[in-house]
Amino acid sequence: MKKHDGKSSAARKAATQFAALCYRQTKKKGVEILLITSRDTGRWVIPKGWPMKGKSDAEAARQEAFEEAGAKGWACDHCTGLFTYDKVMDDGSVQPVVVSVFLLEVEKMCSDYPEKGQRRRKWFAPAKAAARVDEPELKDMLASFDPSKLNCCIAGNA
Repeated sequence: MKKHDGKSSAARKAATQFAALCYRQTKKKGVEILLITSRDTGRWVIPKGWPMKGKSDAEAARQEAFEEAGAKGWACDHCTGLFTYDKVMDDGSVQPVVVSVFLLEVEKMCSDYPEKGQRRRKWFAPAKAAARVDEPELKDMLASFDPSKLNCCIAGNA
């Protein structure tokens, strides 16, 4: 039987991050979801980050959308869903993370933003976005994404 060493990911408490599910509706292509590449592995992800002092969870998600993808728009203040993943830390340890997802209807894509040149960004149809991400709960969230069924009153749509 393996002894519990207190250092495995199962022994660590889950950390919290906040993410923005950035989307837009176009006449030509319909609903599209914005994905970006992670800086370390180049995997497709949605903008996310750690809590920010003085900002609500939704404000932190909105800030990450701008910093990582140059996306600006109207955000919902209510969490629309959760997903989990294991983040490999700088020291090689694995940190379990629970990510709270907030919707952001993109009104503007900035050409200049803090992480420009460090990531790629691309718009995908929901099913194609779901096929690109690795996290099972996020896959489900993206595959079933339909803004017409949203329970959230986003500022521009009130």
